[in-house]
Amino acid sequence: MSSNLANEPARVVAMFRKMLLIRAFEEAAGEAFHAGNVRGSVHQYIGEESIAVGICENLRDDDFLTSNHRGHGHSIAKGADPRAMMLELFGRVGGTSDGKGGSMHIADFSVGMLGANGVIADGCTISVGAAQSIRLLKQDRIVVNFIGDGGINRGPFMEALNWAKVYELPVLFVCENNQIAATTTTRLVTAGEGIAKRAESFGIPAITIDGNDLFEVDSTTARVVAEIRNGGGPQLIQAMTYRLRGHFAHDPADYRDPKEVEAALGREPMVRTEAWLLENGVGVDEIAALKAEVDAEIAGYVEEAVNAPWPDGSLAFTDVQDVGAPAYPGEGR
Repeated sequence: MSSNLANEPARVVAMFRKMLLIRAFEEAAGEAFHAGNVRGSVHQYIGEESIAVGICENLRDDDFLTSNHRGHGHSIAKGADPRAMMLELFGRVGGTSDGKGGSMHIADFSVGMLGANGVIADGCTISVGAAQSIRLLKQDRIVVNFIGDGGINRGPFMEALNWAKVYELPVLFVCENNQIAATTTTRLVTAGEGIAKRAESFGIPAITIDGNDLFEVDSTTARVVAEIRNGGGPQLIQAMTYRLRGHFAHDPADYRDPKEVEAALGREPMVRTEAWLLENGVGVDEIAALKAEVDAEIAGYVEEAVNAPWPDGSLAFTDVQDVGAPAYPGEGR
């Protein structure tokens, strides 16, 4: 691990706390799903926390973010309130979208989180739309789009890369390559030389990094974000990682080799970041206290969500586009 971050232990502790917050939130979300308290599905971000935190640490509050179905970690890293997120997962009053979005459509416009998305790769096209608006308004914001390795085989990814490069839009595409597209090994269903080469074929600079190394993610993102913000056009970061759970909360992931999973546990970001902290003067007791504090925080949000009221049914009719009126062939004749 080497970056300017290594000279800022207090900043590392703060980022580690956010990683702990994501891990605790995801563990609690999975438990709530199994208990029947969360409708729909829950796709956990466990094992990938350093990517979201390392990327978002280098963004401004007014920068935009788009995500995929595995969006809880991205949202927390961007600054969304985990309390409101838990209420959203439970479908209760006070949720980030009044309980109407749920897990796969978590969003918080107040922090630039434009939404998770259950349609694979659709966040890519939303990101270039947001970036186009930035260009038209002559702002210096940027957009970060998180996409999984499975999503790069879908059309919206290629369309978004093309559009972003044609107009030199301020977009950073981040492919979190956890090497498994749902339940299929990604390399078995991906033609060509891989994700980075696809971006390069559109003239977009691409770099592959160790996504489980918080320091490498941070230093790479700092450089790339500065280049994009200064008018350098779109870029892509492929962050190699490994999700430690199944595709969704009920998935036992029996299709994976247990030895592969065991090896991944030794490389996962929480273990590596904690080891660095211990080697650089942060005590065992301080780390234990941090973990206990975060666990208690998330447990409190779960308890509140379980007891929170359900939204009024009238909310189903809000947030619906009502500009203009539908016209049907022959109407009024």
